Amino acid sequence: MDLLPTAEQTEIANAATELLSKELSTAQLRARIGEADAVSPAAWQACAGMGLLALGLPSSVGGADCGLPEETLLFREIGRHVAPGPFLATVLAGHLALAAGDEALAGRLAAGSVRVAHLEPTPGASVTAATLEGRFQVRDWAGAEYALVLGPQVAVLVELSALGPITAYPSIDPGVRVGEVDVAGAPVALALADPSELYLRGLVLVSAQLVGIALAARDLSVEHAKNRQQFGKPIGVNQAIKHKCAEMAVAAERAHSQLLFAAATCAEGRADSEFQARAAKVIAFDAARKNAAATIQVHGGMGWTSEFDAHLLVERAEFLENTLSSRSDNLAALIGLDAPQ
Repeated sequence: MDLLPTAEQTEIANAATELLSKELSTAQLRARIGEADAVSPAAWQACAGMGLLALGLPSSVGGADCGLPEETLLFREIGRHVAPGPFLATVLAGHLALAAGDEALAGRLAAGSVRVAHLEPTPGASVTAATLEGRFQVRDWAGAEYALVLGPQVAVLVELSALGPITAYPSIDPGVRVGEVDVAGAPVALALADPSELYLRGLVLVSAQLVGIALAARDLSVEHAKNRQQFGKPIGVNQAIKHKCAEMAVAAERAHSQLLFAAATCAEGRADSEFQARAAKVIAFDAARKNAAATIQVHGGMGWTSEFDAHLLVERAEFLENTLSSRSDNLAALIGLDAPQ
């Protein structure tokens, strides 16, 4: 199995990088702190216009006829740029709508005319193919028409207006808006009988964002180590810095390799898809968390300041750790899964 991106896949990743740097930079993220929506409508439409919301959808609904490997590279860049916005929920909702037979909704999602919030059930909440009941955490609901609940046993879309009033509260990540909502029997708009394929796709895409964070932290540290001078020499000549950068590079490469392998196995529908996807998230989170923390240390005093971007990497990594599954959830599942032969 060749895991190296093709020239076309590399071009897709480069185009995404260029657009995200222009429309969803960390400077723009900071400028919208305090706003209800972390992403301006213009920036969201620019991303939709470039096909970022429909990369893995068929051309019949406005997609690009690509697959999970291409979406994985896109979400790696979203993580690398700590880009705000409900990309994950909206992209996954497009796949759900298509699988459920609602091509019209899939087309609207691809075009960026519909946004989707992300719902995470809290303990005691109930999700069936017909209704939602209980308390849910909700993310990035501003401007959304639907909300997505996705887990190993459930994949549903519900109209946001059916949920009830949302109570916003401060988020650890300034690029994500979070709140809670108490739901009393909200009807499900669309549901999948078998959510397993969509759930594994979601795990891979979350892992891709974590890998992007690990790569970004590595690059920040290496660049600083080459350019920061102390006593007339770059600080990178010191073993304490050199070894830390090398460890970050190894961690990022390990996570990146597992991510690409997981994307390929899930795209092919292999028997070990769940094992590889869950392993990808465990390895990616470990790399993202450790690299993000290490880059703060490499940068010394400036690494601790709110003006520097390193803390954004730390906060996004911690936020993604519990998205769709936690580290402990994945480790527990991996223990029960047969190891690939």
